Formats: sequence, structure tokens, C-alpha cells
Amino acid sequence: MINSLLNGLFLLPAGDLGSVLPLWSIAPFVCMLLAIAILPLTHSHWWESNKHKALISSVLGIPVIIYFLIYDHHRLFHTGLDYASFIILLASLFTISGGIELQGNPEGTPLVNTAFLAIGAVLANFIGTTGASMLLIRPLLRTNGTRKHTRHIPVFFIFLVSNVGGCLTPLGDPPLFLGYLQGVPFFWTLKLLHHWFFAVAALLFIFYLFERRAWKRETPVALLEDILLKEPMTVRGKLNALWLIGVVGAVFLPTPYREIIMITMGYLSYRFTSLEIRESNKFTFYPINEVAVLFAGIFATMIPALLILEARGTELGVREPWHFFWITGILSSFLDNAPTYLTFFSLAQGLGIGGPVMGIPEDILVAISAGAVFMGANSYIGNGPNFMVKSICEEAGVKMPSFFGYMLYSGVILIPLFLLITFIFLL
Repeated sequence: MINSLLNGLFLLPAGDLGSVLPLWSIAPFVCMLLAIAILPLTHSHWWESNKHKALISSVLGIPVIIYFLIYDHHRLFHTGLDYASFIILLASLFTISGGIELQGNPEGTPLVNTAFLAIGAVLANFIGTTGASMLLIRPLLRTNGTRKHTRHIPVFFIFLVSNVGGCLTPLGDPPLFLGYLQGVPFFWTLKLLHHWFFAVAALLFIFYLFERRAWKRETPVALLEDILLKEPMTVRGKLNALWLIGVVGAVFLPTPYREIIMITMGYLSYRFTSLEIRESNKFTFYPINEVAVLFAGIFATMIPALLILEARGTELGVREPWHFFWITGILSSFLDNAPTYLTFFSLAQGLGIGGPVMGIPEDILVAISAGAVFMGANSYIGNGPNFMVKSICEEAGVKMPSFFGYMLYSGVILIPLFLLITFIFLL
């Protein structure tokens, strides 16, 4: 009876779901995005609880899960595996980086803060955007702890360290890692070097201008206190570098060995890092728990949206590199950028154009890669580290922009930059 009801409701055969799913089947996903955007504004205290976030994810995600258990349990199973790998990678990097403490307190000048972001943009390619974000965000907040006009600093940190910086290796960002698993050569992503350098240099320059203006607005008392608290940087918890190397090495292994080693490395870090270091880092599992419960809902509810894109993507007329850059990027802003990358990777293969990299022309694959990585910065939910940085900043007492407030920053700063990248590199 349930099958008959669902067939009557969706008018679906047992086969190609994406081609016949109604557009309103993405309603749970849209509601999930709206909940993330609106509830922190209208019910901020209620939304602080991860239990309440899990409730929203469950209410919206469970009906989709039940439906796909009946009609396409293989797709549901693979989505579940992708989610598990995604969270395990983020959690292991989060735990390990939380055991490394950068002690000291450099003076929070525009030049120092710009150097922080530049180092993070490079480091992201070796330990991932998640690892670099978790390692550097707390010292950066501490460096600017006496200042009042710092709201822009975490925003640019998300732009540069949590997203744009990590496009040069498959280790940098999950979409590129998935491409590597699909057969893209490991060092192929170095073809994004020119795009990376242009985007990073432009954002650092814009950030420095923001910083100069904000720094001049600080009171003499705040700046003097910052100077008096100045201390040289030192590193504690160096043993965690070993566990970090283990996670990086594990990415070359197949499932489930990859995930088992990552979990083991995270456990060893938590077991052998002193409590003093984690307390000094103000380390808690709240941020990764928040990401886990929210992205559980996102991964579940986005299945219909991805199926529709895969089946009907050619109807969008997406054929040119700049088409792929923008459509991949726009959807990566709201869908998680890793599965979005895979969707358009498959779409590019399905065009039948041919090419040297897994049947895809290099200019199109460059556009897909850059769109997924760069535009994951357009919203808090475009890439996993974005929400983690937001959560850590709020735990530290830094008032972050709202969902739409953050998108105002990205709209004013990132979209013009992406237009320039389009005209310079993709047309």
C-alpha cells in the first residue's frame, strides 16, 4: 500500500528517478537551508542546542531516507558512505589540530593578520582546509583579542583558509580529493596555480585594506594593551604532527582502511594530548557535533536535488568552461561542494566531448574544480570548515555575521572576484 501511495504521489518508475522526480521533491532541502539561515535570527537561544539542530535534520531528512530506502537504497547507501567519510575526515583533522597549540600573542596589526591568512592559504594544501582552519583560527582570535573592530577577520579567514587556499592538491579540499578517487592524477590540480595565486593575492590585498581601516578605528587603549600582551610564538603538542601525517597518508587508501586509520589517528591524538593543551585551546566537540548534525540533514535532503541535476543537467545548456565554473560554484554555495563537484564531473563526462583527464577536457575540469573550491566560500554551508570556524568564533565571544550577513560579504567581495576570474581565465 505504501508503494502504491508513493507511486501515485511521485508518478515514478523503479528506474531513473532523477529524470522524473518532481521539482517539489527538493522542498526538504530548501527547508533545511532556510532553517539554517532563519532560525539563528528568529530563535537564536533555541538554535544554540545541537539537539534542536538534530531535531530539524531528523524531521526533514528521515522522510527522504525512508523514500530512498524503498526506491533507491543503493543511492542512499553511497550517500551514507560519503557522509561518513566526510565527517570522519573533518573530525580527525579537528581533533588533531585541536591538540596543537600555537602559544604566544603577536601584535594584531594589519600586516600580522594578513600574514596569518597567507600562511593558512598555503598550509591548506598540505593539511586540508579543515586542518589549517582549526590550527590557525584560535591563535588568530587570540592575537586580536583586545581589538573591537574584528568582525571581518573571521570572514576573510573562511574565504582564504577554509576555501580558496586549498585548491592546489587533492589534500586541500574534499571535492578535489573525490576527483582524485575518480582517477584525476594527484598533481593535476597544480594546473589551478594561476587561479589560486590570482584569487589569494586579490583577497589578501582586499583584506589588508579592510584591516587598515578597522585598525585605525581602534582606541589607543586597545592598541596599547595589544602591544603590552605581545609574546613570541611557540608550538606545543608537536606529537600531533605524527597523527596529522597519518591522516594525510590515509587519504591514499581505499575505504574502509582510510576511515579506520583516520579514526585511529584522531583517537591517538585525543588520548596522548595533555588536557592542559586542549583547555588552553578551549577545545570542545561542540563545533564538530554541530557540523555533523547539520550536514546529516543536508546530505539526506540533497539527494533528490543531486539526482535531478545528474539526470537533467544537460537541459541547463552547460557546455562551456565558464558555464561549468558558475553552475558548479553557485550550487556548491548551498549544496555541499564535494558531491556537487562529482555531479558536474559526471555531467562533463556525459557530454561526450572527450578529453585527456577521465574523458573531460582540461579547461572544463579546471572550471569545475575552481568553481567547487572557490565558491564553497559563498555561504556558511558551502564547505564543512565554514561552520566550524563560525562556531569556534562564537564560542570565543566573537559576534559573527548572520547567514545572510555573511552572504552580503561574499556577494560584495567574492562575486566580483569570480567575475574577474571568468574573464581572465575561462573565456
